[in-house]
Amino acid sequence: MVTVSSPRESADISVWLESLAQGYSREDIELIRRAASLASGQIMRLQSGEPVFSHVARVASILAGMRLDCEVVAASLLLYCKEGIESFGEGVKSLVEGARRFSSFAPEETEKGELEGLRKMLLAIVQDIRVVLIKLADELQTLRYLVATDQAESRLKAATETRDIYAPLANRLGLWQIKWELEDLSFRILEPEIYKKIAKLLDEKRFDREAFIGAAVAELKDALIEAGIKGEISGRPKHIYSIYKKMQRKNLGFEGIYDVRAIRVLVDEVKDCYAVLGIVHDIWTPIPGEFDDYIAKPKENGYRSLHTGVFGPEGKALEVQIRTHDMHRASEMGVAAHWHYKEGGRRDFRFEEKLAWLRKLLGWRDDLGESSEFARQVREGLFRDSVYVLTPQGKVVDLPQDATPVDFAYHVHTELGHRCRGAKVDGAIVPLNTPLKTGQRVEIIAAKQGGPSLDWLNPEQGFVRSSRARAKIRQWFNSRNVEAAMAQGRLQLEKEARRAGRSGFPLEKMAGHFNFQKSEEFLVEVGRGNITRRQIQSALREETPEVERLPVLKTRASGSSGDVLVVGVDKLLTVLAKCCKPMPPDEIVGFVTRGRGVMIHRKNCINVPHLEEARLLEAQWGHQAGKFPADIAIVALDRQGLLRDISDILARERINVTATRSMSRKDNASMRFTLEVSDLQELRKVLGMITGVPGVVQAVRR
Repeated sequence: MVTVSSPRESADISVWLESLAQGYSREDIELIRRAASLASGQIMRLQSGEPVFSHVARVASILAGMRLDCEVVAASLLLYCKEGIESFGEGVKSLVEGARRFSSFAPEETEKGELEGLRKMLLAIVQDIRVVLIKLADELQTLRYLVATDQAESRLKAATETRDIYAPLANRLGLWQIKWELEDLSFRILEPEIYKKIAKLLDEKRFDREAFIGAAVAELKDALIEAGIKGEISGRPKHIYSIYKKMQRKNLGFEGIYDVRAIRVLVDEVKDCYAVLGIVHDIWTPIPGEFDDYIAKPKENGYRSLHTGVFGPEGKALEVQIRTHDMHRASEMGVAAHWHYKEGGRRDFRFEEKLAWLRKLLGWRDDLGESSEFARQVREGLFRDSVYVLTPQGKVVDLPQDATPVDFAYHVHTELGHRCRGAKVDGAIVPLNTPLKTGQRVEIIAAKQGGPSLDWLNPEQGFVRSSRARAKIRQWFNSRNVEAAMAQGRLQLEKEARRAGRSGFPLEKMAGHFNFQKSEEFLVEVGRGNITRRQIQSALREETPEVERLPVLKTRASGSSGDVLVVGVDKLLTVLAKCCKPMPPDEIVGFVTRGRGVMIHRKNCINVPHLEEARLLEAQWGHQAGKFPADIAIVALDRQGLLRDISDILARERINVTATRSMSRKDNASMRFTLEVSDLQELRKVLGMITGVPGVVQAVRR
């Protein structure tokens, strides 16, 4: 960053403009001169106590030192001007308005867990990333003034915001010099005693440290030349705040920070990295436990480099970083997302990808020419698939692009989503399918009780965009369907009990009779019609008329390795019916066919009532081992990867699939599978897992 002086008074403007002449054209200088002339009329003071013109002039100097275009410098001078901005053109006007809007989102009190969302929203709300650069320079000058005056009441709040919001943004944009200074200044305000202690330790050894680094660089350079390795060697500055963070992270004292004295070596190829490492360890003694190979085993964020600690010249500790030029560019430009390693927290790959793109764009700004082209590329490339909105309390909520108030409600709380009946966006009532935009404040109008509308699941009506909200809505309807089925099942049992002349029915006993461990599951199956009237009546009958007991003989069912006990049949083929595919512990019945033995049906099979009753035989499961075929039906909202996700579950549970058929129409998918399972319990487990797959509305046995 180039150092540029700033005008202290309006009389200094001409001198200041002359200092800019090398970096700007005559037309550029004239635009900046006009802006400075208008700004010099501001006699107000900011909340920090700094005079407005003095402040904006220094902000403009910081931006000019970064070689940003004349519109940015002019806009920074006009930040606090209330009139006359229109005469500077749309480019400057939009930058001023964007910077003011950006500042309006400064947090009052933000929980630590919400900082990440706020940082993303601050980047996403701007139409031109140069607005962020203006704001960062504005914050930097504010902190410089607060540190210099050492009196302002607002210094703690400003320093906290800078540490939590603006320094991380500068880091992510690759503005290293601004980032380091923001961190050190905010640290100096928030922890003055620790800052002074570390600064004193550094100052006491600055001359010795610089001489040590020079000697280390010279010694290593000679060794590389002798080995025929081409490399760039430089001292690596260490800032006070980064020293403090490492002391905290590693629980070390100042003397334990090896990289207070540090050098970095850049080479052309990976093999050269290890060759340099060998040379470093040959000329200096390695420090045990201070070697990390992030090339062979990169960090999770992709960061690659060799780090080693050695006892260098005079036996003093020295950190050496070795990497290729490509690795260095990757870490500096954000492709390896090195900022995440520094700050900690959960990774967001999409966000990191956009920041990498953004950092590259900042490097291209000199090649883009017109500022409008620069703004267009930012608008089209940044945060197209996310929106960041605010709750009434100011909390930032990260939603998918085109998310609606319904998505917002379910993100805040599931019950709020269920009871959502209307929404206000920036104070105005809007339809529930209104797409939200970044920076809007959303308030949900909720009923005291109730549930979602089935229309919300219709993609054509556009009420829901997020998979989270869609899943919560489906869960609500599925739970209500279960409750309705239980109620219907209880009514059916009461009705059959009255027909049998009984005042009630033993629910637990009947559930056990049908091999259900829980009475609720039994009621659901009755309500859904999977247990027939005939079966219920048989279970309710207190006394069964005596009939001639025929011998119970065991035969093996074809198509299964399990045994079936059939009354009065010996050495006769039994076949599992394909229409209902029975399996343990289904209630079953045998039907004597002509030429095909005994066909085994589920008692509730739709075909049983139509079979000749005289040819029906009692049957039950014997020794149950092996696999049975089962048909399942799946209804889902179609999406890419749906079939793969379902297949993954079946493969993980080691379920063999013998047949499959799927059909997709518009946004709906219908699938049929024939599976081989051990029993009904295993089938229910698989159906439950499939129901949990995103997009699946229903998974049932056919």
